[in-house]
Amino acid sequence: MKTVFLSTLLFLVLSCNKTTDSSAKNNGSEGSERLETPSLIKIKKDQNTIKERFPAPDGYEYSTSRPFSFAEYIESFPLKAYGSPILKYDGTEIETQHLHEAIFDIDTGTKDLQQCADAIIRLRAEYLFKLKKYDEIKFHFTSGDLMTWNDYKNGTRAIVNGNAVQFRKTENFDDSRENFRKYLDLVFNYAGTISLNKETKPVLNTRDLKTGDILITAGSPGHIVFIAGVSENQQGKKLFLLAEGFTPAQSIHLLKNPFDKKISPWYDLDVNADETKTARYFFKPTNFRSF
Repeated sequence: MKTVFLSTLLFLVLSCNKTTDSSAKNNGSEGSERLETPSLIKIKKDQNTIKERFPAPDGYEYSTSRPFSFAEYIESFPLKAYGSPILKYDGTEIETQHLHEAIFDIDTGTKDLQQCADAIIRLRAEYLFKLKKYDEIKFHFTSGDLMTWNDYKNGTRAIVNGNAVQFRKTENFDDSRENFRKYLDLVFNYAGTISLNKETKPVLNTRDLKTGDILITAGSPGHIVFIAGVSENQQGKKLFLLAEGFTPAQSIHLLKNPFDKKISPWYDLDVNADETKTARYFFKPTNFRSF
């Protein structure tokens, strides 16, 4: 379990669990059905990146991603071998293994920390670290306190006392990869859907959605999925790939689409929809946001 601090406020954000209301945010029986109708999408199972393994549907092409952009980073992210299972942080398989189409080749850690919001935080931080954009690696805790990588590598640590968070320099400078991973675990512990919702800006037009944007329910329970690919036809119609982490901490995975099996794993999304159904979570209201 994640460390709980700042009384109820922090507790509200640390869960990616589904609600008990299967008619709302939970996936009901429809979302739990196994895919019985073959998809019309030809998946290249021997390919090992998002863009290579999941070609755009007929009549569509991948939207152009700027070189060195977050979108390009995700679409080019290495995948594990096709058919790999979702593993929990302790190395065991989760029970539901029929609603994903790919596993991102990135560790989950050995603690129950890298959950739903943390999955996109992880990828965003890794992207910025790779480009050496260290000044941009910064995330707020649910309390509103900001923890930056620059501060952490210079030895600053979060000191929690009841409902208060203070920052003190207690360690020596360390900009190693290992220390960066410790920084991320700290962020995973104290950040979540509420803080990430505040750190991002709304996307109000479906045509503006891009790879790396998130669909989020902020609260308790909260959840996040992120766009892992975008294709577009000549009329400007877009389709989207969706990926997520989940609770307990588990492999970051790309979702199937059990609601439109002919185009699975692609999704037809609308920022103005009253509700958006994904394979393992229903979002109501629909709330798309961008870094």
